[in-house]
Amino acid sequence: MAGSTFGNIFKMTTWGESHGEGLGVVIDGVPAGITVDTGFIQAMMDRRKPGNSKFSTPRSEADEIHILSGVFEDKTTGTPISMMVRNTSQRSKDYSEIASYYRPGHADYCFDEKYGFRDYRGGGRSSGRETLSRVAAGAVAKLFLKEQGININAYTRAIGPVSIDEAAFDQAEVFDNELCMPDKAAYEKAVEYLKECMANGDSAGGIIECVIDGVMPGLGEPVFDKLDAMLAHAIFSIGAVKGFEIGEGFNAASLQGSENNDEFCMKEGKVDKRTNHSGGILGGISDGSPIIFRAAVKPTPSISKMQRTVNKNGEEIEISVKGRHDPVIVPRAVVVVEAMAAMVIADAVLMNRCSKI
Repeated sequence: MAGSTFGNIFKMTTWGESHGEGLGVVIDGVPAGITVDTGFIQAMMDRRKPGNSKFSTPRSEADEIHILSGVFEDKTTGTPISMMVRNTSQRSKDYSEIASYYRPGHADYCFDEKYGFRDYRGGGRSSGRETLSRVAAGAVAKLFLKEQGININAYTRAIGPVSIDEAAFDQAEVFDNELCMPDKAAYEKAVEYLKECMANGDSAGGIIECVIDGVMPGLGEPVFDKLDAMLAHAIFSIGAVKGFEIGEGFNAASLQGSENNDEFCMKEGKVDKRTNHSGGILGGISDGSPIIFRAAVKPTPSISKMQRTVNKNGEEIEISVKGRHDPVIVPRAVVVVEAMAAMVIADAVLMNRCSKI
């Protein structure tokens, strides 16, 4: 299987399956001398792990990270960093039935057509559990970026039809409620909406917004490796993501040039912008403003509600998906979005060091 490696210089390769012995990541290209805070890495892992709330799968996994190489006396050595998490709560029997049919909204049929074989235990490599490897790598990237003065924060902007009110934005709420919503009133409405979905055996989707502060101007390449294109690549590689926009995004299509253009000005002796409709990137290159993007996350495809599908014998059947599943993926995906954004920016910082002499 190709396609398990991401990045140019700051590069990661993830491995493992949802119901195998464990999952992990190898990160290459990490500069030597970065302080590695294992508590910070584990805290990021804990934000993603299952079983944290009534709105996540009841599968109970500690997701304890083990650093196997590349770190000595709490500093990166410049050699590949290998990290792993052991699976401790596999219940593969929950998935034995789906070996014979294709679940709506899943990649079962596509895997069979591509490989002629698939690991049906929780989806194998296409399982959302693969993202724990990304979070581990992203945590290292965030530690590197912190030393560059760059910070990345994501949060839930919407759950189903419930969106936050920007006037009520409270960053502290992201860590104080189980949906990672920076608006307490919106959180309470979203909880009621999710309870209704769960009562009907259904699921919900939502929108994640990410803000990257402290990015210096000049990151990204002007043609194929535009910074926004690389961010889109990274975020779209997260299994549940079905949409990506940066700055004004799709709203820019309804604006006029005079409304969408960001006028330049001088501020404290430096070139700045009066607005940030571009989302911090112009011509594929960072302009020094905060980078702001959003990801649309689809509803969890595994639902107990009856659905029609086809089995491997070509017969049309009705199914109710069994097992332990999230009624909404969005809250656990927030930290995954942060991690993938961190990988892109860390790689771009290193790539940019050979742009001029």
